[in-house]
Amino acid sequence: MMHIPSKDTQIIDDSARAILKTNDRGGYTVPNGRVYPFQWNWDSAFVALGFANFNRDRAWLEIETLFAAQWDDGFLPHIVFWQDDSGYFPGASVWDAHENPATSGITQPPIAASMVRWLWDSGPKSERETKRMAALYPKVLKWHRWFARYRDPEGRGLVVATHPWETGRDNSPEWDQPASRVDISGIGPYERRDTSHLEPHVRPTKLDYDRYLAIVQFGREHCWDHDIIARTGPFRVADVGMTMILLRANRDLLALAEALGRRQDSAEIKAWIEKSRAGIDWLWNDETGAFCSRDLIDGRSSAMITSASFLSFYAGVGTEKQRQSLIAHLDRIERKINWMLPSLDPDHEAFDPMRYWRGPCWAVVTFLVARGLLDEGESAWAERLRHDTAALIRDTGFYEAFCPISGRGTGGDQFSWTAAMWLFWAGKA
Repeated sequence: MMHIPSKDTQIIDDSARAILKTNDRGGYTVPNGRVYPFQWNWDSAFVALGFANFNRDRAWLEIETLFAAQWDDGFLPHIVFWQDDSGYFPGASVWDAHENPATSGITQPPIAASMVRWLWDSGPKSERETKRMAALYPKVLKWHRWFARYRDPEGRGLVVATHPWETGRDNSPEWDQPASRVDISGIGPYERRDTSHLEPHVRPTKLDYDRYLAIVQFGREHCWDHDIIARTGPFRVADVGMTMILLRANRDLLALAEALGRRQDSAEIKAWIEKSRAGIDWLWNDETGAFCSRDLIDGRSSAMITSASFLSFYAGVGTEKQRQSLIAHLDRIERKINWMLPSLDPDHEAFDPMRYWRGPCWAVVTFLVARGLLDEGESAWAERLRHDTAALIRDTGFYEAFCPISGRGTGGDQFSWTAAMWLFWAGKA
């Protein structure tokens, strides 16, 4: 489908910058002031790319502020509660995870190393920026060591998610079966805040939230001991998305290590990369013809094609036969919808084009997939994804996500990472 731009690009550029400035809290950016009033891990990493379009100092500061909340063991939380806000649930007191600053007890997709490399490669490599990159490097390395230590309990080189929120794709149908065994009998009454800001039909269900909170309760009861959580927690899934993102992030971290002359670190990072490359086929599902997440507790593949399945291009993995199978899926999916890339295969029975990660298009994952397709020589597909994302933003606005059928916005509006993706990628013809 061809989409005719409805607004002048400069006007949209200005609007995107205004969103980032409005959502700026002086060192970190909230995703959306009404729905998400704190700093989120992978949101901030993407947002840094948007700031780099007009304020490189502020771009570096975004990531530096995020790593200021890093725990001593290298863990980087998915939420940093720099200030109180009663408009969000679950807040810092529910997590009871860390006091200075208050944080959640789970992490998120490790995209930061790639963003640091993009900032470094795209900049002047001045003395000031070299110092900032060099200061961030050991912190990012420490986080990746944390993943190697705490998120690969079987030694396969894959990332094990211990909560659906860790994946960034909170309510993806991939998690329905693994989360079904979570005991929610101890969950008392609680009041969600998200559904007071947004229509319930676009958000995760109450059952989803009961399970989310039960897993948080497990972590809190074990004092957020990530070794215990990864080995005995009620939700343990080898996530295709986090695995592919970490593999690419390790390649980018390696480039930074080599730029800094860190030979010993380089050898360590190369070993992580090779382990992941060797273990990645455990996520390939022959019957589905795609890389799929796999439940660590019962060993079952999700057998679902999601937008994360196509991150294999971004990670630079897969045989020629596997890549052609994935391209065939893209061909099939585009005939079912009007805008790419939906977060779930529209042929799947759980597909819901408006409900969060069960169907809508998300600019950030689409960007990563497009970047991977471009790197692997699939330039026509990469441009299709960029063009569709640009059209959705032009025609609808800076929503959290978009319906792949109608193009309607879903979730929060004036969304920081959507604005960032316009400035860094989608708006650049």
